[in-house]
Amino acid sequence: MLRGWTAAWVVLMLLAGCSSKPSIPVNDDQTLVMESSVLAAGITADKPSLTVSETNPSASSSLFNERDEPVTVHYRFFWYDARGLEMHPLEAPRSVTIPAKSGITLYGSANYLGAHKVRLYLYL
Repeated sequence: MLRGWTAAWVVLMLLAGCSSKPSIPVNDDQTLVMESSVLAAGITADKPSLTVSETNPSASSSLFNERDEPVTVHYRFFWYDARGLEMHPLEAPRSVTIPAKSGITLYGSANYLGAHKVRLYLYL
């Protein structure tokens, strides 16, 4: 009986030790997320640049269409606070058509004071 309790206690302690601490979901290498279909469609993009001012933070990113026909891309900016937590409510997804062999710049602004990081998600 004592062995059963000891084994249960050891298993419980192992499970408790496996819990992880929260981490920041956005680091400097993960600010641009593109689905593979966007790359296959000939779209290239720069990482979003974040501008933090006394009012609302804003971000911009340049996209370029390498194909001979226009491509419609859907996108959404995700905003994160100083602790790395995603800020809600999320922005609505938007769409833009990039003309053939040309580029555009996407702009987004956070409706939240305290946004410190941004991630741009691109998909078709």
